[in-house]
Order: sequence, then structure tokens, then C-alpha cells
Amino acid sequence: MQIHYLSEENSVLNHFLGQIRNVTVHNDSMRFRRNIERIGEIMAYELSKNLEYTNIEIQTPLGIKKTTEIADQLVLCSVLRAGLPLHLGFLNYFDQAENGFVSAYRHHPNNDEAFDILVQYQAITDLNGKNLILVDPMLATGQSLVAVFNKLMENSTPKEIHIAVVIAAPEGIANLQEQLPDTCHLWVASLDEKLNEKSYIVPGLGDAGDLAYGVKL
Repeated sequence: MQIHYLSEENSVLNHFLGQIRNVTVHNDSMRFRRNIERIGEIMAYELSKNLEYTNIEIQTPLGIKKTTEIADQLVLCSVLRAGLPLHLGFLNYFDQAENGFVSAYRHHPNNDEAFDILVQYQAITDLNGKNLILVDPMLATGQSLVAVFNKLMENSTPKEIHIAVVIAAPEGIANLQEQLPDTCHLWVASLDEKLNEKSYIVPGLGDAGDLAYGVKL
């Protein structure tokens, strides 16, 4: 797996990452969603450097300008519900991309710390021959992304696969490296220290879905 760490150099990305972690602004869900969206825009820009382009000519009012445009067919797919603001950030830049949505959540059958990942819903276009960009803000254990990936690949063969996450734990990255093809690209805005005993990212930011849309039952 090819891993791209985006926060290693100082940029406005780190400014937004700091705000989404800050407990003093966690009561402002609109600000949290907007910052995740802006992080998605920055990540989309960085990812765009790895796409294929074709040469074109543009007619301006005063002449012809030679330039390039994206040649790849893109499909954005997010993991519900936490992935929606990140999805929107990518869509702001890849505005001609097709879109897909998949649900995945931790199911605790014995009401203890052990859990399975259930994937119960998907609305996705044809992925064959296209570039899949799978977005999810938090990469903790990696089980959700592996489950979603396996579900999407049941009847599809994308040209390229990109996975974009905002905050990742080393354990989740190791799991993806073991379970996913070597040709996948993993884009990480920020790498954190570890998982705690409940498999939450430390220092992390809490539950991204709850911070964006309110506490669930």
C-alpha cells in the first residue's frame, strides 16, 4: 500500500486539524462539519496530483490556451454518517465525480467491548475501470474500511483505489496494509499515537459522527 502523510509539512491543513480536535469548539457542530469539509478540499487537491490528465485546448475570448484536464473517471464513496462532510469537501473539487454511500457500524452482540462490523446499506454506481476514492474521517482498527472495501469489490474492478482518512491510528494502518492490495493509495491527514482499550484513537477527537450531527442512541 502506498501511504501519503499530508500533515508532515506545515500548512493550513494543520490549522483545521487543530480546530476539529479542540474541545472548546466541539459544541459548534456547524464549525466542525465545515472544517472537515475544508480538510477534504485540501486532501482532494493533494490526491489530484496522482491522477491522469489529458491535453486539451480552451477557446478564450482572445485566443486558444493549451492546458490539461482530469482524464480519470472518479467515484467518490463515503462511509455513513461521519463521512458526509469529508465527502462534500472532495466533491467541491471533483465536482464531476459519480457518488456512492455505504453504511458501516460497530455491532456489539454481547454488550461488551468486542464488536463486529455490519455493512447493511450501499448505493453505488458501477466502479469498473474507474478511480474509486473511499473517504472516512477516522481510521481506528481499520475493520470498517476493510468490510466496506470487501463489499464494494464483490462485483467490481476499479482502475485505481484511493482511501482518504482525516485521523488514523497505527493499528488501523497496519490492518489495511495486511488486508488490502498493495496497489491501494492511503491518504492520511494526521497520524495519531495509538488505540485505547475501547479501540478509540488517542489523542483523536472523539466521535466524528456525533460531533458533526449530534449524539446517536
